Amino acid sequence: MSRVAKNPIVLPKGVEASVAERSVTLKGQKGTLTHDIHDSVRVSREEHGIVVAPANESKAADTLAGTCRALLSNMLQGVSKGFEKRLEINGVGYRAQVQGGALNLTLGYSHPVEFKVPEGIAIETPSQTEILVKGIDKQQVGQVAAKIRAYRGPEPYKGKGIRYANEVIVRKETKKAK
Repeated sequence: MSRVAKNPIVLPKGVEASVAERSVTLKGQKGTLTHDIHDSVRVSREEHGIVVAPANESKAADTLAGTCRALLSNMLQGVSKGFEKRLEINGVGYRAQVQGGALNLTLGYSHPVEFKVPEGIAIETPSQTEILVKGIDKQQVGQVAAKIRAYRGPEPYKGKGIRYANEVIVRKETKKAK
């Protein structure tokens, strides 16, 4: 059995879990998330939390049980604490601003870039060079942050562009004439 799936998911106070036939729903102070369960995985609700186990003895069922347990754990963290990705903007004249339901980016192009904020995501700009992407779904938060970063990824010579706050950009030396 998967080592990850052996550990039960302990539910903190304020989080309710309901297990239906092929889905699990978690409800917390930040919101509600639902996950559909694969046929090779059994999920049961017990008094101390949620237990995930493979439905049969195959290797695929073991790996799916570990994956399912990790996804449910991320859902639990999302509905109780939420997720956050921090992006930084480097470059002269590069800036970001939230207006209404859109993030306006000035990234050195001849036109401003407008990113529509999807439902379930909150974007904040504490300063003109910082972007905070917040939400309860870890996958969605990461996907939105990656889409914003893709508008102008960091370049290796001067480091200009949008990068994650903890990302290290390996800088290249400029080309030299012979």
